[in-house]
Amino acid sequence: MQPNRPKNGDSYYRAVLQNLFFATLNTEISKRDFAKAGQRGHRDFSKYRYRDRMANPDALKDMFAKTPFINGGLFDCLDSVAATRDGGYRIDAFGDSAWGKISVPNRLFFDKDDGLIPLFERYKFTVEENTPTETEVALDPELLGKAFENLLAANTPETRESARKQTGSYYTPRPVVDYMADEALSAAISRKAAPPDAAADSARAADFQDRLRRLFDYADAMPDAETLFSESERRDIVDAIAGLKILDPAVGSGAFPMGVLHKLTLALRRLDPDNELWQAEQKRLAQTRAAAAFDTEDQAARNAELAEISETFERYKDSDFGRKLYLIQNSVFGVDIQPIAAQIAKLRFFISLAIEQTPTAEASENYGIKPLPNLETRFVAANTLIGLESDPQMSLGQTNDVKRLQRELDDNRERHFHAAARSRKLAYREKDRILRQDLARELQRADFSAADARRIADWDPYDQNATSDWFEPNYMFGVSDGFDVVIGNPPYIQLQRGGGKLGRLYEDAGFKTFARTGDIYQLFYEKGCRLLTPASGVLSYITSNSWMRAEYGKKSRRYFSERHTPLKLLEMGKDVFESAIVDTNILILRHGESGEPCAAVDMDNLADKTFPPFKDLWGELRTDGEKPWSALSSVERSIMDKMESVGTPIRDWEVSIYRGVTSGMNDAFVIDNETKRALIAEDPNSAQIIKPVLRGRDIQNYRAQWAELWLVDTHNGYGNVPPVNIDAHPSVKAHLDGFYPKLEKRYDKGITPYNLRNCAYHAEFAKEKLIWIDLTNRGRFAYDDGETFCVNTATMMTGESLKYLCAVLNSDLITWFMGNNALNSGMGATRWIRSTVEKIPIPKIPAAEQAPFVDLVERILTAKDADPRADTSGWESEIDRLVHALYGLSAEEAAAIERG
Repeated sequence: MQPNRPKNGDSYYRAVLQNLFFATLNTEISKRDFAKAGQRGHRDFSKYRYRDRMANPDALKDMFAKTPFINGGLFDCLDSVAATRDGGYRIDAFGDSAWGKISVPNRLFFDKDDGLIPLFERYKFTVEENTPTETEVALDPELLGKAFENLLAANTPETRESARKQTGSYYTPRPVVDYMADEALSAAISRKAAPPDAAADSARAADFQDRLRRLFDYADAMPDAETLFSESERRDIVDAIAGLKILDPAVGSGAFPMGVLHKLTLALRRLDPDNELWQAEQKRLAQTRAAAAFDTEDQAARNAELAEISETFERYKDSDFGRKLYLIQNSVFGVDIQPIAAQIAKLRFFISLAIEQTPTAEASENYGIKPLPNLETRFVAANTLIGLESDPQMSLGQTNDVKRLQRELDDNRERHFHAAARSRKLAYREKDRILRQDLARELQRADFSAADARRIADWDPYDQNATSDWFEPNYMFGVSDGFDVVIGNPPYIQLQRGGGKLGRLYEDAGFKTFARTGDIYQLFYEKGCRLLTPASGVLSYITSNSWMRAEYGKKSRRYFSERHTPLKLLEMGKDVFESAIVDTNILILRHGESGEPCAAVDMDNLADKTFPPFKDLWGELRTDGEKPWSALSSVERSIMDKMESVGTPIRDWEVSIYRGVTSGMNDAFVIDNETKRALIAEDPNSAQIIKPVLRGRDIQNYRAQWAELWLVDTHNGYGNVPPVNIDAHPSVKAHLDGFYPKLEKRYDKGITPYNLRNCAYHAEFAKEKLIWIDLTNRGRFAYDDGETFCVNTATMMTGESLKYLCAVLNSDLITWFMGNNALNSGMGATRWIRSTVEKIPIPKIPAAEQAPFVDLVERILTAKDADPRADTSGWESEIDRLVHALYGLSAEEAAAIERG
């Protein structure tokens, strides 16, 4: 052993795997050989290494010679060519002088109990991704996505927190991806390819989109598309697919781009089984690209690309290779802030292309395998939410020199996409670097900010270790007119987590929907909408559903209502992600506001949980700008209409609503029994200003469970009652003196630091009243007819018909109503705040008709007074039935409420 070399036992990783990846799969067959000894060429990653670790180096070389050259960029060594002393880095540590940098022991591969290879031998694998309708008899590349999620779930020693929690990343199940791709693609393509008569006929437009859904349906057993589409429709759809631009702005492991690729490939196979239309369209696009170019190689490049297209379709006329290749080249893009995510996404796309090729005889060049494209400019690591400070649409097109350099960069990157030979790839990468420098200089001359020009010059799309802290689709992808589809599962991270670091990062980034208490996925919604093409852009996201009703979601709801057209909203509940306890929804919207109704459904309210829900179960989205949004079925819409038609909002009743007492310091003013007894024993007059008090947690439905707590009622005076003179109550003053420094500094104080905040409605606490809590999953209205106070986490109502109102407000129907109309906490609890409660519609009926409700309430109160834990569910259920009848609900409608 030589100094600094690892212990014996890592030869498989080094001699086999590193040589296989870097010097075999990524190197043309004719150029494979062992590196020469010495320093010359020691950073040439196309040469075999570790000869001295092999028993028979020539045998390994001969075996590798039967492996075709794959290319694709995935198998590039991530080490730098530069020496470490010159700022270079070693990640893969592939080289004879890189010992000690990384070591993967053989036992991790071959240990009979815990080794990877014995583990893999227990399973059957396939390289073809299953569709949701297939029986999963083997593990397919989707496993990469789940492995990615599990990697993120592992706790890091430094933070004691999983990367998944830090990044908010969750893997989306295949049926969900499948559904979202169906809906987004059918909506986008129908806008681009619908027959002329569909524009003015909603029924024809809906029929065309339904036919598109069938086209994307794996389970539909159609032999071809001729029975569904006319010849002109088929041609228009193929043309539309060829022109699609699709982006996942938080690509993760590539589930959504892969789902889209499969859907479009299926559609092309059915529409154009011989690839005649698709091949013609690819040649037209190639000619368009060449005609728009500036350099003198146009004609030669165009001829070469046209020949390449013809050769591809000739060689792969019986496979999907040509369909997938040009979809990947022209249509599918992904961004993620994590480089590993972009790498895994690329691997799935490489596999998807590779399986469409069948090796031929050894005599054929590269065994008949076409080297895979390089996807570095299709999947990039960048922060999607941060753009350039300058306006790229204005500045990137200001001068002819800027236009020329941008066009040359685009052309150079397209050539790199197809480049196979390492020398050609390196030459294109060097040209890219030079063009970036030239472009940065020209941009500064065109009044582009110097900082942005430097960002453009420094961004190297081929550095697979780096993450860009900005994203610009025109520059990075050559997409200047927006995307037809933006689809994905953006991360879920509260902006106030970690001391508000994310909030500070994005607060001044120009987001109209930013809320410091909000979540990062809201910013992805807005960014996704901005990235859509105005003509036909469709967004399809799955996220937490908190934005629909939470206070922090107001700006998002207004943004969607005023600027865009929600097409479908599907509330999914908690069971979508195996590792995330979060209520989710799928929102599909189209760019621009049209006033069309939005179909909506809440799966939690459906007896049939089939996904996606059947068409006749969908209702309509209840939206009104900033107000909470609700997905209502037709039955639920009928219930809501009945409630609003027969009920009178509480604000129009003879009642008054007040919040509880604000002390500014409950530790001083809310005391227990022991403290009360001590104060009164010292000064009997103290009893005059010590009153029963309820906290929010004490309030239950119908009757509060008083915790024997008391309020030191040092009020400022009200009506004809003068303020409390603290000097007349020495024991209370002595008690409060123990808190005096904080009492004096508090904001909510009265005429002296000893007093409560002013309360003009102080006398109301002595009246008959209902008291309720703000945050709760169901109505919790407690009846009280004594002088009982509540703190400001609760609200009270005084006035007429309170026992009748107590019955209705505690019913399951009102809980359902509030769940669909009130804001929530962002954590699932409904906010029963005054401004929402006073809108609850309750029928005004004569006292005689109120009697059955009042009688049941009194029975419940009597039982709870005798035993706070008494079972009153039977009477409460009877009240529910009376309330259903009060609003005229049908049996079906009552059943829907009970399910909810």
